[in-house]
Amino acid sequence: MDLRTFRRDRLTRPLYSWARGIMPPISETEREAIDAGTVWWDGALFTGNPDWDELLAMRPAKLSPEEQAFMDGPVAELCGLVDDWTLNWRDRDLAKSVWDFMRREKFFGMIIPKQYGGLGFSNTAHSEVVRTLSSASVVAGVTVMVPNSLGPGELLMHFGTDKQRDHWLPRLADGREIPCFGLTSPHAGSDAAAMADTGVVEYGVWKGKRVLGVRLNFHKRYITLGPVATVMGLAFKMLDPENHLGRGRELGITVALLPTNTPGISHGERHIPLFTFFQNGPLYGKDVFVPLDHILGGEAQIGQGWTMLMTALAAGRSISLPSQSAASAAMAARASGAYARVRTQFGVSIGRFEGVQEPLAELAGNAYLIDAARRLTLAALDEGHRPSVLSAIMKYHATERMRRSLNHAMDIHGGKAIIEGPRNYLAAGHRAVPIGITVEGANILTRNLMIFGQGAIRSHPFMLKELLALSDSDQARGLEAFDKTFWQHIGHSMKNAGRAFLRGWSCGLLGPAPGDAAMPHHWRTLSRHAAAFALTADLALLTLGGALKRKERLSARLGDVLAELYLLGAVLKRYEDENRPPEDRPIVDYLMQQGESRIGIAFKGLLDNLPARWAAWLIRFIAFPFGVPDPTPSDRQIGDVAEILMKPSAQRDRLTPALYLGEGHGEHPIKDLEEAFRLVTKAESIERKMRKAKIGDADVALKNGVISETERDLLTRAAEAVERVIAVDAFPMDDISPIAEQHRRAEKPKARRTRQKQPTS
Repeated sequence: MDLRTFRRDRLTRPLYSWARGIMPPISETEREAIDAGTVWWDGALFTGNPDWDELLAMRPAKLSPEEQAFMDGPVAELCGLVDDWTLNWRDRDLAKSVWDFMRREKFFGMIIPKQYGGLGFSNTAHSEVVRTLSSASVVAGVTVMVPNSLGPGELLMHFGTDKQRDHWLPRLADGREIPCFGLTSPHAGSDAAAMADTGVVEYGVWKGKRVLGVRLNFHKRYITLGPVATVMGLAFKMLDPENHLGRGRELGITVALLPTNTPGISHGERHIPLFTFFQNGPLYGKDVFVPLDHILGGEAQIGQGWTMLMTALAAGRSISLPSQSAASAAMAARASGAYARVRTQFGVSIGRFEGVQEPLAELAGNAYLIDAARRLTLAALDEGHRPSVLSAIMKYHATERMRRSLNHAMDIHGGKAIIEGPRNYLAAGHRAVPIGITVEGANILTRNLMIFGQGAIRSHPFMLKELLALSDSDQARGLEAFDKTFWQHIGHSMKNAGRAFLRGWSCGLLGPAPGDAAMPHHWRTLSRHAAAFALTADLALLTLGGALKRKERLSARLGDVLAELYLLGAVLKRYEDENRPPEDRPIVDYLMQQGESRIGIAFKGLLDNLPARWAAWLIRFIAFPFGVPDPTPSDRQIGDVAEILMKPSAQRDRLTPALYLGEGHGEHPIKDLEEAFRLVTKAESIERKMRKAKIGDADVALKNGVISETERDLLTRAAEAVERVIAVDAFPMDDISPIAEQHRRAEKPKARRTRQKQPTS
């Protein structure tokens, strides 16, 4: 007996039998979800020893000249055509002229290849268009976003037959067809596999002929563009009780393409998602019969719906929602910095108060970080990667930071932000925040189950191979595969424990950093935490096994560490890609301190709650012998970062690029804010002269020769501009309440009775 055979039979076999007993088998649905997408940088992080040079070598995402021309032309024009106040409070829809413009300029066909009449844009262009549009109008952003991500177009390109592509893609590209995708059902939200929508294989009549097809019954809700869609992608469970296809009774989740005028389909009702009036509503199907050629991809794709769903959701998670989040975070940062500068209380700009500077600093940090991670993810997508785990990270962390940013912006603006009206530039975005949090995988689910839960299987260098070996119905073959993979895993874990030991005991000084990168101490810190993460993940998986699925809080904390490693790596890469601007060092330092604090909190929670206390002690000894580091930005750092948003500069513009600032509108509240900000900062030196002379009135200062007439006029214009900014809207009672007249009529008799009771003199 050779050494390998001895190891397999005497050491591995008992472990294999034990593991098969405690590890739940991988279901077909789980396998399809795991197989969807690719492993990229998430795999490198799971090794515990990522090659940062590889990350820096990735080319930054860039627009082509054609894509930039589209941004400068049709996108800018569309931004000038939409107004969320009028849309949400009066029209309840985009104007017909706007719909026609979007069709004509092929906004619905950005991702469709040119050979089918689309624009053939990159993922980067798709993201930039959605980002800029969303800064002008949430509704316009959503309306353009959905056909280019979660919809039939993307699925047709990946899975459709040639005939389906030739028919549908040109019609989708030019807007003749408006698509939607029917996934969510009343009893199947985050758990899409629980859908009760069915399609039964049977014979029926189609265009006068008896053909084999599928009879569908469904109830879908929350479907964006559903009320106006002319074609829907429908996810359903396909059943073949009479085994017409010879593949058994239950064929799995399948996707069909259905014209919405097909007999039996009804739609047109609308949901109102938090008073944000993009088209959204339910679709119903009762005894809808279509031939089998309506199945997306034809008969070969029957039962492959779960893979299609994961593919479609990945686009929304990694492109659409992060783009909207980037727009909201950047606009919140830019507007809050300007408002904090022009708004005064107690005789000073409110941005001088340390209590205001703290949220301002986080606003600046969120804007920088979300865009850094968005650009890195887009660069990966444009190179052909489809990282499903990183798309979940992007969805959760971009939308959560958007939520915090808009909440901070509301706090800084105070009463200005809570009064609805055309002058309020924050309310529409703030109202829509829960929509982004909820759709395409609710954030609670994404953090607690998906990021680490999926990553541990999909991105870990050995875990998937081990699980497949344990699930193999041929136990001899499974044992052979498990023996090979398990001992490779043991060797990897021992090496990683050594790395974690050296980096932990040296406080990160022995962690690798890119050879010529700036701020090597930050890279070394990430290297230290990457090794500690891999060590902790392995020990958690070893001691908990399949039970880790049910330890959601532990899984969430492991996901938090993984996510911070990705996001902070993106921050450092952005700094390098932008040629290390010295003025950006404070914001990078701030984000790295803040991120390391989040990592420390997650590690502390893990080590305090890991059931196997010996494992927690071992991790502390190896990776954190002097305690888990938990740094926080200093007060000075916070002040320096907040200041970035309160003065005009190329840095401020670089931090908040490609936003719609009211160009093309006669009156626009953001344009008013930008003008007031420009004038107030320009007049700052004049105000200093007056303070030095201890004169508070501009006319008196002019009379005494302290300032010139030109300077007095600038102060006047600045004051008038500030008045326009701090003004809020008020409306006639009849415009607000349709029953106001009833109240007045009811009050008149009461008033007459009161007068009649008055005593006479």
